[in-house]
Amino acid sequence: MSEGQEESFLSHLVELRDRLIRILIAVGIVFVPLAFFARELYSLLAAPLLATLPAGGKMIATDVVGVFLVPMKVALMTSFLIVLPYVLFQVWAFVAPGLYAHEKKLALPLVAASVVLFFIGMAFAYFAFFPMVFGFMAQFAPEGVAWMTDIEKYLSFIMTMFLAFGITFEVPIIVIVLVKVGIVDVAKLREWRSYVIVGAFVVGAVFTPPDVISQFMMAVPLWLLYELGIVLASFIVRPAPVGQSDYTPPSEAEMNQELDRAEEQSRGPGA
Repeated sequence: MSEGQEESFLSHLVELRDRLIRILIAVGIVFVPLAFFARELYSLLAAPLLATLPAGGKMIATDVVGVFLVPMKVALMTSFLIVLPYVLFQVWAFVAPGLYAHEKKLALPLVAASVVLFFIGMAFAYFAFFPMVFGFMAQFAPEGVAWMTDIEKYLSFIMTMFLAFGITFEVPIIVIVLVKVGIVDVAKLREWRSYVIVGAFVVGAVFTPPDVISQFMMAVPLWLLYELGIVLASFIVRPAPVGQSDYTPPSEAEMNQELDRAEEQSRGPGA
């Protein structure tokens, strides 16, 4: 690695460090006031389960410090979700200089749509999945058994489901990207439909509780979102004429900009 390349690499590391520090400061600023409402935030998160517990049913804490740490974890994760747009802005500011103009036009709307879909997936889990699954579990609780759960285990389960459904709702974006970069085409995706349906139920069986309702509530949306991705990809990614590649070469201005940047890096700041 030449001296100019080494200095360029170090400057990128410094910039990355600065942006990470900004993100941590933003999360901390939001976390401080939310920490005073940590108990209320956890109660809101636990509402789907508390609504299905038998009369007088409660959640328990088996760890001495769990009653403090678990609500604080909820407040911290809530803080991160609130500042997520700022986090994505910092990520975008870091990677955007290395992208071509046509790549920026594609990446920015896809990132924005992926964030929206992730939040929709979390909302689906909270308002539809949790009430139905907890209600189903309550019906099967044997008589004389006090159905209670530890707050730490409940938080772990909730976060796992939020992540699983958030990623599930990213399927249309994944399909569009795969078609846009030319890895697969829409016709091939339609041929894979039967395999995707089977795979969706396998994913549902792995990541959800061992009951049929949970499996269906993840597998069916995953399959439908795959179909939505195919439809959107058909409109967004227009097939190229026969004999013409989907690849769009960078413009002359973009090439000149990249050459100037490479020349400046090779000369180094002291040149």
